[in-house]
Amino acid sequence: MDNTILDFDCVGIDNGGIIPISHTGRGQDLSPEFLIWNLSPNARTLAITLEDLTHPIRNFTHWVIWNIPAAQRIKSGIPAGKTVPSLGNARQGVAYGRHRYAGPKPPRRDTHFYRFTVYALDCRLDLKPRARKKAFLKAAENHILQMGCIEGAFE
Repeated sequence: MDNTILDFDCVGIDNGGIIPISHTGRGQDLSPEFLIWNLSPNARTLAITLEDLTHPIRNFTHWVIWNIPAAQRIKSGIPAGKTVPSLGNARQGVAYGRHRYAGPKPPRRDTHFYRFTVYALDCRLDLKPRARKKAFLKAAENHILQMGCIEGAFE
């Protein structure tokens, strides 16, 4: 791993702040836009996970996507599908959002905390779309150059 944290911004989501309704299951359920700084020149692909840190199932995964071509910007509203042609055939795995982004949607009047993690990898991963976060992390383990996290809350 490069000895740097991957700095990024989920547009409209301040670290430790409230996740806008447009990025939740109670709104348009759109993945946020990601702006990335200090990306390693050795990065070939990016991956993103979204986890519910408050869910009774520890770090419940809402979304996992990998093989996004390394870039400083990932547009909002990544479409559903096992493969995303508009993102260089990135793959979306199995999570709460089966092959798609599934934003926060905790029980009413219950605040949950969520974490977006962005990974910079030195390769493309040969994983089937049925892969879950655990399989992604195992395959990525020796290929992670950088990673960073942003956390937010939603009620």
